[in-house]
Amino acid sequence: MSEQDISKDELTYVNNFLTKKYITKKDDVYKFNSKYRAGTLGLIQKGTAYLNVIGEITKDLFIGEGDLGAANEGDLIIAQRLLGVRGHPKAKIAEIVGRAVSYSIGYIIEKDSRKSLVDLKTEYPTGVEISAQELNSYDTGDVFKINNQDYTIMEKLGNMKDPKVDEKIVLAQFNKHDEFEDEVLEIAKSFKEVDAKIYPNRKDLRKLPFSTIDPVTAKDYDDAIYWDDDEKTLYVAIADVSEYVKPFGALDNEAIYRSFSIYLPHRSIPMLPRQLSETLCSLQPHVDRLAYVFEMKLDIESLEVTNSKVYEAIIHSDRRFNYEEIDAYFDGKLKAKNEKEQIIFDSITKLRVVTDALKEKRLKIGYDFRSKELDMFIDEDSNLASTELAEETPSHALIEDCMLLANKAAASQFERGIFRIHEPPSQAKLQNLYQELAGIGMFIDIQNSIKDTITNIQKQASNINLESEVDTLIIRSQMQARYAPLNSGHFGLGFEAYTHFTSPIRRYSDLIAHRLLKAINSNDTKEGSYVLRNIESLAMTISEKEREASTIEVEFMARKFARWADKNINKEFKARITSTDPEVKAELNDELQGARLLITSSENVVLFQDVIICIDKVDIAKAKIFARVVQSDND
Repeated sequence: MSEQDISKDELTYVNNFLTKKYITKKDDVYKFNSKYRAGTLGLIQKGTAYLNVIGEITKDLFIGEGDLGAANEGDLIIAQRLLGVRGHPKAKIAEIVGRAVSYSIGYIIEKDSRKSLVDLKTEYPTGVEISAQELNSYDTGDVFKINNQDYTIMEKLGNMKDPKVDEKIVLAQFNKHDEFEDEVLEIAKSFKEVDAKIYPNRKDLRKLPFSTIDPVTAKDYDDAIYWDDDEKTLYVAIADVSEYVKPFGALDNEAIYRSFSIYLPHRSIPMLPRQLSETLCSLQPHVDRLAYVFEMKLDIESLEVTNSKVYEAIIHSDRRFNYEEIDAYFDGKLKAKNEKEQIIFDSITKLRVVTDALKEKRLKIGYDFRSKELDMFIDEDSNLASTELAEETPSHALIEDCMLLANKAAASQFERGIFRIHEPPSQAKLQNLYQELAGIGMFIDIQNSIKDTITNIQKQASNINLESEVDTLIIRSQMQARYAPLNSGHFGLGFEAYTHFTSPIRRYSDLIAHRLLKAINSNDTKEGSYVLRNIESLAMTISEKEREASTIEVEFMARKFARWADKNINKEFKARITSTDPEVKAELNDELQGARLLITSSENVVLFQDVIICIDKVDIAKAKIFARVVQSDND
């Protein structure tokens, strides 16, 4: 790391590491001493673990029994390498520099007429020093955010009885916040509306009939498309966030800290201030907007991109569509309102032929997972109102393959950068998958490739009407996709190289890709090396932030399901068994769908069996629903 990348706050830690000889300094550049490595601690099993070392060309280090100390899974570690030891590279922990769980949630419980502050997930004491007098001043169920570094209460979030505390809980555990600091907002407000005269070097594409196609509730429009059928050329215009969010500074620092927008059922928590995410960067209709555009010419026979170029442009989107409108048009239920709209519809009709063919070709190598996403709807009191399963429609598929083409084209432009990688599943995970499927009577015919084996499994699943359920199991057997500075391919998509380019308003990874591509296109090697200077640690950080955002979204929904279930104790509902080992679990499959249930009493149930359950008990704090099977199709 270069000295100029280090903030004043970080310098204290750096000097401490120098004193302890963890790192060395030469020519204003800090590097790890050859005896030491940094990384995050992997899964701890029987007192041993592997350290996931930060760096591009480094091997994970094995930490043996007795060398873990007080470290927990996910902690950030400085480890001392054990040199001269045979076998896999080994190390012992020198220092724990960051806890995986920096923040936790505590709440007041009362047991045997005594109050105590316990951890929300474990119900063990939080470690916070608190007097009996202070404890008694709080109500049972009061919820607090805890700092695990010094074990102090940071703030009171509310009370467990209030449904509105659910959002505060899921955000506080990862120290997420909605509000932006004044300095960040001032920067966001300082930008003026787009004036084409100020950008003479940008390609003027305002005459092309671009349009956006997004969910009906969307407020930030990252991408606009146009298909020129005469030239067989696809234009994918992406919001040019990098024009506004420059490296360093308060705005960029906040974007890095958030790394992703978070989407809850009732609202979003944006990565960028709304003045940018929903206005100036957003490719709104009928206004000039700055865009970073991939122009890709296709060979219709081979469906290969024969020529592509990416450049800064100005566009003027003619229409903002939602997915339902485009699907209605495809079904013949929506007509053009004017000549401009007719031009767009004609273009999209011809584009659909191309994207359908692209998808068919892609799925010969990549995978088509048919698991369904759940949409949840919340009422004004923050209670669960309803759920419905969202299915991919032709409009979704059209946009998806346009974006995949642009992301793939972006990844082909560099050898070191920010790749989206997805490694093949391990043999151990595949064996577990095959055993689960054999348990429901499926015949697993191991083919010459994983692709052929999975395709055969999916065909069997279709025959027994379990497409979504089996695909969910297949997805669970996969490695988790992540960001990395070096390419190792994308197994799920079947792409040799892939990155994220198309959503810079809501993903920081895409913003990095834009900056890198601009540096490459302008032959600015200094800027290019600057963008990549700390790319290893940044890729790891962004991957972690992605997992945090996903956890927040899943846990929020679980809390809403738990509150709903608490009002439906002793009532019976339809459900489907989703797991039998190590625990029996089910998922609600009634008028309300998606709630996950822990089954406490069941006999002879099998995976994916339809059952009737009765809700017995609910733990609101842990967001767990306990139920028993009262009827199965064996009865």
